Amino acid sequence: MKVVAINGSARKDGNTSILIEEVFGPLRAQGIECQQIQLAGHTVRGCRACYGCYSKKDRRCSFEDIVNECIAKMIDADGIILGSPVYVADVSSEMKALIDRTCLVSRANGNFLRRKVGAGLLAVRRGGAIHAFDTLNHFFTISEMMIVGSSYWNFAFGREIGEVSKDEEGMQTMNVLGENMAWLLKKIHGVKP
Repeated sequence: MKVVAINGSARKDGNTSILIEEVFGPLRAQGIECQQIQLAGHTVRGCRACYGCYSKKDRRCSFEDIVNECIAKMIDADGIILGSPVYVADVSSEMKALIDRTCLVSRANGNFLRRKVGAGLLAVRRGGAIHAFDTLNHFFTISEMMIVGSSYWNFAFGREIGEVSKDEEGMQTMNVLGENMAWLLKKIHGVKP
């Protein structure tokens, strides 16, 4: 089984990455392969509504950038984690562009995300996390994915790189999220958890 995490932060190896790696711990402990793709350093543009994905039906966006690499990894994965910092009470613009384009490409190609396992997580300085969390979950539901929950909403507090590690409850939430995702993936694949 494979899980891919897309990190929508503009900061490479920042708080969002730390949270993703915390979720990966229990997944890897259960023998699940994990990979993180960071959008930092890449220009990710929004959907152009060209509908090239509908005419080509090749499981790719017609705009060539890292989004197509992410889409290919999501197609190959059993579980998908989307992580973002919270900017102005929502996900980063890179994450929003990724989910808009991925959603359209999936719909144009037989809803290839249907019944995959999904989880969103957020690094937040202070407020706006619930709205951003809703954005990620809306993507999962419209894509017909199964959403994994945790012991609390999937976010942790911190501004400077590494500060999320000091949010004990937030880190515990990530750990439980990894445990729950591993359990659900194993149940779906008929493996005893």
